[in-house]
Amino acid sequence: MKSIQEILTFSEEETNALKQNWIKCLNDPIFNHLVAKLSLPDEILMKYTSSLEDAAAELEHCRHCSNLEMCKNKLQGYLYTPLERGNGLTFQYQACPYQEKKLHDNAYKNNILLFEIPKMIKEASFRKVEKDDKNRLEVIKYFKEFLDHYEDEEKPRGIYLYGSFGTGKSYLIAALFNELAKRDVHSAMIYVPEFLRILKSSFDHDFEEKYEYIKKVPLLLLDDIGAENLTAWARDEIIGTLLQYRMDEKLPTFFTSNLDLKQLEEHFSTTNSGVDKLKARRIIERIRFLTKDFCLTSRNRRQ
Repeated sequence: MKSIQEILTFSEEETNALKQNWIKCLNDPIFNHLVAKLSLPDEILMKYTSSLEDAAAELEHCRHCSNLEMCKNKLQGYLYTPLERGNGLTFQYQACPYQEKKLHDNAYKNNILLFEIPKMIKEASFRKVEKDDKNRLEVIKYFKEFLDHYEDEEKPRGIYLYGSFGTGKSYLIAALFNELAKRDVHSAMIYVPEFLRILKSSFDHDFEEKYEYIKKVPLLLLDDIGAENLTAWARDEIIGTLLQYRMDEKLPTFFTSNLDLKQLEEHFSTTNSGVDKLKARRIIERIRFLTKDFCLTSRNRRQ
C-alpha cells in the first residue's frame, strides 16, 4: 500500500500549477479563513486545493443561510469540512446548527418501533388533532390523565379504541406515544394482521427476538386487531400469551379495531381448528383487564 507521501507526489510542473492556483484561492477571504484554522504547512494543504474550494463554497452558503429549507449545500443540513489526519487532510460532512437542532428535536422518534405502520404516524401530535367529535375529546381527556399518571407506581390502563374505518384511531394513540417518547419511554405500534404473518414465517429465524421485544416493551399498540386471519396458534400461543404477560406485568397495552368487544369475542371464538368460545372469552377478559374501551365513530378522515 502506498504512503500518503507517495500518493501526493507531483511533478515540478504540477507543483508550480498547484502553487499558482493556491495563491489565487488564498485571495478569497472564505477560503483563507478556512485554511487558517489548519496547522499543516502550505506545501501539504495546496495538494487539497480543489476539495478545500468545495468546503469554502459550502461555508459561504452557510453564512447566508437562516434555515434548513434555504440550504444550498450538496447534502442538506451538512457542511463539507476538512479535518487534519496525520500528515494530510480528510473531509467529512458535519451537521450544521439547524440540522443538529432537527436531529435533537426528532431523536425521540427512535423510541418508537413501527411494524407495518405508516412512518408518517411518527409525526402524530395532539396539536394537529381535529377536536370536532365528542368521543374524540373524551379520548384526549383520558390521554391527558394517562400522561399525568404514567410515572405513578401503578401505571394507568391502556384503551381499546374501536369504531368505523378511517376515524383516526391509530393517529390518536400515536400522538400519545410520541409525547411519552419525548420522556424516553419506548413503545411499539404493531399492525396485527401482518405481524402475525411475519412472525409465523420467521419461526425458524428471529421469532423469539421479535416476540420477546413486543411482549416486554413498555407501551404497546396492537393495531386493527380482529382483522387478522385467525388461527388457533395466533390466538392461543401468540395473542393470548402476549396479553397474559402484559397483564401480569401491568404493562399499558392499547388496541384499535373496527369491532366492539362483543364482536371481537365472536371473531376469536372461531379458527381453522373449530369453535372455542371459552378461549375467546379468556382473550376478551385480558383485554378488559388491560384497557378502558372507547367508541370513536365519525367521518372517514382518509378520504
